[in-house]
Amino acid sequence: MLLGRPWGKCSAGRCAVLLVLALLLDALGLVLLLLGIFAALDYWDFFVYSGSLILALSLLFWITWYSLNIELPLEKLDL
Repeated sequence: MLLGRPWGKCSAGRCAVLLVLALLLDALGLVLLLLGIFAALDYWDFFVYSGSLILALSLLFWITWYSLNIELPLEKLDL
């Protein structure tokens, strides 16, 4: 058991929209970053900087998705 759940059960959690958005931003940021690094363009720096910023924004969605999926029983909150 992992945190009160049986093994083998896999789901996207309660905030699947945030997960999908984080994955899409990861893919877009990585494509732009690699395009800026490997393509022979005069404006390569735009792709490198925008890809890096999109990856940083994606990290915020990952942190939000993870934080909203933490399950804690009310007994452990000590309210």
